[in-house]
Amino acid sequence: MTPALKLALAPLLVAQAPRTRARLPRLPEAAGERQGQVGQGPLLRLLVAGDSSAAGVGVALQREALALPLAAALAQECAATVQWRLVARSGVATAQLQGLLRAEGLAGFDLAVVVSGVNDVVDQVPARRALAARAELADWLRSALGVRHVAFAPLPPMGRFAGLPQPLRWVAGLDASRHDRELERWAAARADVSRAAVDLPLGPEALAVDGFHPGVPAYRVFAAQLARHLGPAARAALASAEER
Repeated sequence: MTPALKLALAPLLVAQAPRTRARLPRLPEAAGERQGQVGQGPLLRLLVAGDSSAAGVGVALQREALALPLAAALAQECAATVQWRLVARSGVATAQLQGLLRAEGLAGFDLAVVVSGVNDVVDQVPARRALAARAELADWLRSALGVRHVAFAPLPPMGRFAGLPQPLRWVAGLDASRHDRELERWAAARADVSRAAVDLPLGPEALAVDGFHPGVPAYRVFAAQLARHLGPAARAALASAEER
């Protein structure tokens, strides 16, 4: 989309955005513990951080959301004990995540999964500024928490979110694609960072009632695909621990 076209649509988009926020149901974050341990075998420490989709908005309980099912799937994938911790908050943009994590006084982790970006699009954060925040976050996770590998979830195709009206949905989809291309290009140049290949079902039966957040079916696929993506990095972390 050209800047001129976006500028031409600006009055309509500015009008649609607050109406859409007011119309969409305000769903709570999933209830339940945000840390725990699953599986049997050598120890693997997993951090999940991010926005409302990391927090489990769209489902009732953490066992139906992302972090706990991801830990369980990863434990099975690697025949390991996975200690997991979730730090997430609805509405958080990528640049705010480091502050949220710092406030938790976290200890070391082997792997981190970051789910963010939708709020960057909603808040009209430029793609390059959002990418700079991702780079700063990844470097901090590596240096401060000892994380060996940081996996970033891709931005979802917001152009398929039924909860957004047109043309807001179309514009958000184009912006999300631009952010995701920047993420993919950057992650491909680093060995300690990756963009997870995740393909979520986005039909009405897979999404929450707001047509914006994942529902149980989408979270189930999300967790399974992230676990497969993390498998090689998890096994490398376990092998390194055995050598020490």
